[in-house]
Amino acid sequence: MRAMARSSITGANSQIANGAAVNREDAKTLVMAAIGTLVEDGKAEWSRTATGEIELRLLSGEVFLLGEVCVTRVA
Repeated sequence: MRAMARSSITGANSQIANGAAVNREDAKTLVMAAIGTLVEDGKAEWSRTATGEIELRLLSGEVFLLGEVCVTRVA
């Protein structure tokens, strides 16, 4: 599995806790940062499929495809 760069989530939790409006791009950035933290902490692995999609595998067994605007659970 190759490592993928992730965005910093500094202040993300405080934005959500304060009820700040989050647009779609900001939301995507927050989700990808949270997923990156799972990968960094060894709780998940991600890789690109043959079709170029990002596949996320949690150590608990769930498998997700990360689309441009959605996340789909496949197992």
